[in-house]
Amino acid sequence: MKKYILSLFILFFLTTTFSQEKPLAFKSGEWLRYKMSYSGFLRAGTAILEVDEKEFNGKKVFYSKGKGWTSGMIKWFFEVDDTYESFFDKDSVKPYLFKRKIDEGGYKKHRITSFNYDSKKAYVQDFTLQKDTLVGFTNVQDMMSSFYFLRNTETSGLKIGDEIKLDMFLDAQIYPFKLRFLGREVLKTNFGKVNSLIFRPLVQSGRIFKEQESVTLWITDDANKIPIKMMASLAVGSLRAELEGYKGLANPFHSF
Repeated sequence: MKKYILSLFILFFLTTTFSQEKPLAFKSGEWLRYKMSYSGFLRAGTAILEVDEKEFNGKKVFYSKGKGWTSGMIKWFFEVDDTYESFFDKDSVKPYLFKRKIDEGGYKKHRITSFNYDSKKAYVQDFTLQKDTLVGFTNVQDMMSSFYFLRNTETSGLKIGDEIKLDMFLDAQIYPFKLRFLGREVLKTNFGKVNSLIFRPLVQSGRIFKEQESVTLWITDDANKIPIKMMASLAVGSLRAELEGYKGLANPFHSF
């Protein structure tokens, strides 16, 4: 197992779809559960993503929560317990507050980021290092809000090689990402055959975007745009994440 693997799972899964004005691809009450497995046969853990409507500073907002943890034999060697939370605007999906608390094999982080749109400053509280930081920003998403912000664009016109850009705010830094469209595939799943879109992330290193050949993502080619599978090659074997349960979807889930 690689260090931070569940963080990478969430990070890449949460940056694999596109944007529109209105959040039509999801609604309050949506719940997604993923099975993590090592080399496709040994269960490694579980990840759950959910969204609900809540009140934040007197305003109705969406609240999303993502949790990931290891289980079974993998937990004996590498225990993970990660929680991500975000409060974001119901219309624009811009983030107001982001919380990240992770414990990955003893590597711990606990940070809360508040986004101030008047000053264009993000206030980052690091409870592990006992340090506060102010960071300027313009148009960014946090790890959780990006999942919902990016799920609403029409994808029927995508051509192989098309790239989607996103700026993500994480750990007091802004990370530019691109996602390259690889094509379409009929994917065999536990729910039947599902039409899917395939993507690969490109991560900026300095001024150059480097393709991450080891990571492949499959997204449902429907109105929900749900990440349904991820595969990441490791030094030995591979890590897979596959959708194993869902409820509260905004649109019908199509399989055949």
